[in-house]
Order: sequence, then structure tokens, then C-alpha cells
Amino acid sequence: MAAIPTQRETGSRACDAPAHPGACARARGRATLPGSPLAPGSARALLRAAFAEWADQGLTEPASAARLAEDAMAVVSELVTNAVLHAGTEVVVDWRLEETGAFVVEVDDQHPARAPRDPVGEPPSEASGHGRGLRLVAALAESWGVTYRTDAKTVWARLPAGGRARPRPPAAAPALETAEALAPRPYGTADGRDWLGRGALTFLAEASDLLAGQLDESLVTALTGQLIVPRLADWCAVWLEDEATVRGGDGNAPARVWHASEDRAEELARALEKEPPCPREGLRSGPEPYPWPGEALGPRGAHGTALSYRLIAGGRPLGTLVIGRCALERFPDEVTGLVEDLGRRVALAIGAARQYARQATISAVLQRGLLPGAVAEIPGVSSALVYEPRDQGGPSGDFYDLFPAGDGRWCFAVGDVQGKGPEAAVVIGLARPWLRLLAREGYRVADVLDRLNQLLLDDATEAADAAARALVAAGARPLVAGDGPQTRFLSLLYGELTPHDGGVRCTLASAGHPLPLLLRPDGEVCTAARPQTLLGVVEDETYTSETVELGPGDSLLCVTDGVTERRSGSRQFDDGDGLARALSGCAGLSAELIAERIRRLVHEFGGGLPEDDLALLVLQAG
Repeated sequence: MAAIPTQRETGSRACDAPAHPGACARARGRATLPGSPLAPGSARALLRAAFAEWADQGLTEPASAARLAEDAMAVVSELVTNAVLHAGTEVVVDWRLEETGAFVVEVDDQHPARAPRDPVGEPPSEASGHGRGLRLVAALAESWGVTYRTDAKTVWARLPAGGRARPRPPAAAPALETAEALAPRPYGTADGRDWLGRGALTFLAEASDLLAGQLDESLVTALTGQLIVPRLADWCAVWLEDEATVRGGDGNAPARVWHASEDRAEELARALEKEPPCPREGLRSGPEPYPWPGEALGPRGAHGTALSYRLIAGGRPLGTLVIGRCALERFPDEVTGLVEDLGRRVALAIGAARQYARQATISAVLQRGLLPGAVAEIPGVSSALVYEPRDQGGPSGDFYDLFPAGDGRWCFAVGDVQGKGPEAAVVIGLARPWLRLLAREGYRVADVLDRLNQLLLDDATEAADAAARALVAAGARPLVAGDGPQTRFLSLLYGELTPHDGGVRCTLASAGHPLPLLLRPDGEVCTAARPQTLLGVVEDETYTSETVELGPGDSLLCVTDGVTERRSGSRQFDDGDGLARALSGCAGLSAELIAERIRRLVHEFGGGLPEDDLALLVLQAG
């Protein structure tokens, strides 16, 4: 879920009254984030954008800006993670760049009774339930603290200008390779112990970014193994709760098992399946003792120690991480604390991946429901369709349809809703079924647009009334006329095809939509409709239609503005009748080849990924 910015000031030199007593701000920002696993990633993205903006404005010193930005993103990630895990409420993030070049970030949650996690190095205690979650903040900040209010708590940190000197992260690499590069040497070696003393903070910060960037829980668990084995443990395993059972999996079987010796992994997995973790009651991350699976590890692994960590995010258990080291009576505190910190990040990443997967599933279901399962075949007419939503997760703002309307008629539609996502889905969910219903009831093209226009206006009025009632119920000021935009607008090209012996009669109308183009066999191109008002804008608007005859070889091209407004710098694809010129060069081609050629030319024009949804329909008389 994206952040909801509530304030953004740049270049401001006014002092304020922050939770952290500090100096005047040179630049500042503020955002409200949901208390979900996605919040830390959103906070990092906001600060990344802020530092880039400050650099462009010359507010930061180039020599030290990169290190300060890295430290700031690590600290805000830790503070927001702490708030999400231990308060679970909405989080407000304030940040500012002071005149001295120091950076201050404050994170508010709405649960003042819950203190932040203990930043010191002792292992967690059963009584306190606290761990080492703010150790990273304590190491990077020159000062930090907590301010309690009646209804909120603020944890703040002040980073010195230029950031702390610390080990630099490795160069970017593919995810699994990056995980191996980030992890320390096997524990027990001299440089391994040295790494735990000097580099663990960088490891945690970079591991956070690595895990937070994954939207697949299987990859998250795979990365977890790469980070832990063999550096911190000889083997580890991850059990996932809830989701595996829902998918029909065996809740006793670990989702992933790793061993430093690959030939032992399969036997270890069978042994671990017989001993699934049994977490204590309550939400405690651990570590807890775990039975040693000696027989599965061979002679070298006859003795050792294993610990389990509950993976918890948003107040919900998501799984369990188990680590083991051979020939070791107990894990050192440095390792147990480091793995607990890593486990918190793994849990957040799994939670974010599941949330993304749920949203993607909902969007895919919506998208399938908003588009026809197949387009109709029309006697004497060839058709070709290109449909490319910008966001493959959908739902898109563009839609199309081609369906039989009875009495020897077929109808087609290409539409574009203002906006994207759920709001667009609502409009498409209204428009497409009503188009089919009205067409099959015998209404002609202009009448269909008249009625659909009124339907959208009525629906917008009902939605506004419902919103006003909700505001009144919540004690807020009710909306008055003119408050807020009316966003349920629809541009639509709608037509009716009637095949006959001499060709195809096409009656069509364009409501605020790019005009359809008619291509004759000799390469001549002309528009086949006139522009009219968007649907859902003007009360009692009356629409009209045009009729054209499609002879053998004639082609009708219908597009959305993702085609006509495709940009290359300051130019658009349809500047100077660019679309008509492109279509003229398609004379003699089939419907499929015309559609493919226009699609290719549109893509080549921009040189990068499309910035808008793209849909085009070609209808060619046989």
C-alpha cells in the first residue's frame, strides 16, 4: 500500500516544535503510513525521493549525501518496522534536513503504552519481551529518544551531517548473489567474530532492503536461507503458517530447508517434518530451544544446538525460523540477537509478499470479470485486438467488447475510464453489462449512449450522497455542492455492425474518445465519426451517430488514448495526424497485421515502457 503524503515543504526555514528538540529545518516532509508490513518500504521510498530532491536543489553536500541518505533510510526502516510490529497502528513519519546538514526523523504511533524495543546488547528476557530492535538506530544516530504523549508516542533520531563512517555495502547484484555477499563468514572463524562486531549493522540494513524488495514469499524464504547458511548456522528451515494450509499443503512440513552440505538437505527435511516447532502461547519471537535432529546430520552432526524463532508481523504469526549449528553447546548472544533482528525483517517481508499476492489475486479476478472471455466472430468481418494494461496486475482503465446483439447485429465498444484501480473497475462494471443489455433490448447506438450517460450521472450522485452520509455519521462537515471532483467519467467509442451482401453497415458514435479511422484499400484514411461529450459529465446530453459502409478490404481502427497520446519527449504519437499516416501505410494488410504494426509503431515511438494502458481494435470487411 502506498504512503499517503499529508505535508511536503522544501526550502522552508521556519522553526517548529518537534518531539526532538532541534534546530531550524532547511527542508522537511511528512507522510502517514498504514500499520502494515508495506510501511517500512514506503518510508524508505519517500526518503529516497526526498534526498534526491534535496540533491537536485543543492541542499546537501555531494561528497557526503549518499552516506547520509543510506543511514537515514536504514534508521527510518528500523523505526517504522518497530512501530508496525509493536504498536500495529497507523504511523506518521516526519523528516527534516537541518541548517547544519544533520538529518532528523520522527516516527509517531498511536499506542503510547508500548515502549520501543531495547537498544542495548543484552539478549531478550522473558519478562520484558524486548529485543535488540533499535540497536541499528543507536549505532547510526548521534542522539535519539522517545517522547510520550497522552494519545501517541514518538521515537526520534538525529543523524550527523554526512552520516556515520561504517563499512560500505557490496555492489548491487541479483537477489540470491546479493544475499551471499551480505552474509558474514561462517561463525567461529576469526573474521567471522570480527564481522559480528563491525559489520552486522550494515548486514541488517542491506538485508532489509533486499528482503523488502521481494513480492514472492517463496523467494523471501529462499533469501533467508542464503543469508543464514553457512555463515550463521550449519542449517536452517522455515515453516509457514496459515497460507500453506490454505493452499492444501502439509502444515508439518517446512516450506524450505537448507544445509551447508546439500546432500544432507533432503534427509534433514524428512527429520524436521516429524518435529514441527511447537511455539509457546502468545506472540513471542524467541529464540526457543528446538530438538536436535542428530540422526539426519550424520556422524559430524551427532551433537549440536538448535533454536527456533517465531516470525511475527502485524500482530500475526506467519511462520517459524529454525537454525542449527553442529558441535556447539549454545549459540553466542551476538548470533542469537542478529538472527532475531533478521527474523523480524523476514516476517515483514513475508507479510508484505502475502498482502501483495492477495491484492494481485483480487485485481486479476476483477480484471477477468471486467473484460469479455472472448470476442465474437462476425460473418464477413475479420477482427484483431491488442490490449496491454500498463499495470499487469490490473484492473486497467481501458476496456473493450465485441458481442452479438441479435437480429443480425453485432456491437463493439472501446472505452477508457478516468483513473485506474477500484474506481475504474466500478465504472467498467457498470458500463459493459449495460452496453450489452441495452443493445440486446434493441436500443440503437445514440440511444445507448444517452442512457449510459444518465446511468453514470445517477451513480455518481448516489456515491456522493453515500459519502456525505458517512461524513455526517463520523461527525465531519458534510460535503456541499462543488466539493471534490466528479471522477466517474467515461470516454467511449461504441458501434453496431450489420453485415449484408455488399459489405457491412457500421453505425457508430464517439463520446469524448479518440476518433475511429477508416482505411480504404488504396491507402486513403478518413475519420468515421465526429467528437462528442464524455459520458457522465453533462445532464440530459443528447448523442448522435454516423453510419458508414465498409466494403471489401475496408478496415476500421479504434484505439484508446494510450495509442494517440504515446509520448516521445514533448511529442505525441498522433501529432500531425501521426496515427492516420501510420494506418495509411497498412493498406493491403490483414486485420491481424494492421493491429500488430500499429502496436509496434506505438512502442517504438516512445522508446520505453508505455505510460498508459493501450487498447486497439481493427475490424476489416471481407
